[in-house]
Amino acid sequence: MSLAISASLWSVATQVEAEPPGGSRGTQQEQEACTPDVFRLCSAQIPSEKRIVACLKLNRAKLSPACRKIFS
Repeated sequence: MSLAISASLWSVATQVEAEPPGGSRGTQQEQEACTPDVFRLCSAQIPSEKRIVACLKLNRAKLSPACRKIFS
């Protein structure tokens, strides 16, 4: 799957999925900080926001500094 299609899917997934109970998807800045890490580490989890977040947490040591800061 091309990066452009993946980016489109991620964008649509974050806009369409319902907000998780008791939480939010984060700010636009937080989403932008972690999007490259989602593609690099967790692309198989798209479009499930819950699975993406779990994947990012499992891969905390591999996250970019900007995204790691969000999960600290």
